[in-house]
Amino acid sequence: MADANAHIYEPRNGHGLRHDPFNAIVGPRPIGWISSRGSSGVANLAPYSFFNALSYTPPLIGFSSTGRKDSLANIEETGVFCWNLATKALGEAMNLTAAPAPPDVDEFAVAGLTAVEGQVVAAPRILESPVNFECRLSEIIRLKGADGQAAEAWLTIGEVVCVHIDKALLKEGVYQTAQAHPILRAGRMGDYIEVRPDAMFEMRRPGWPLPGAG
Repeated sequence: MADANAHIYEPRNGHGLRHDPFNAIVGPRPIGWISSRGSSGVANLAPYSFFNALSYTPPLIGFSSTGRKDSLANIEETGVFCWNLATKALGEAMNLTAAPAPPDVDEFAVAGLTAVEGQVVAAPRILESPVNFECRLSEIIRLKGADGQAAEAWLTIGEVVCVHIDKALLKEGVYQTAQAHPILRAGRMGDYIEVRPDAMFEMRRPGWPLPGAG
């Protein structure tokens, strides 16, 4: 039944708005700030807004590349990459690495960031970022629609094999998410949101039976 108060559309027919709302609705989204190195030896650094953690055991993360970008090509060649936490303090540097650039451009140098070799994998990580994941490639999946048609998007999944955390973000053995002031993508052409301590609240997972059930 149609809702007179709702804007309703089928994506295949267009959204009818000034800007596609999809990215803003599914948000904010963590940023996949991915660092890699191709066989040429040039380091690459790029942010991806389709990114998330996928599994506890083994710890898996994944990012989707719209189009075959340098990160995807490098990871296909080497089988390794790093993820780096994007924070408010590093926001401008992160944004610089979003600019399209040819494969022979080192985005670490462009953004004034320090590349440090991984401890376990042969891929660079960002020294200035307070958290880094070193990853080994699990699989690359070309995405497709419900009709089976291949999309111009590739999902890269990696297993986290080494974690670096700034000790300042650990309190009594618990990682303090908001203390890192991570930034997340929030839609439109360039909207972001910062996670701050004053925005945090807690809800414990309920047991069964639920309160009021029965």
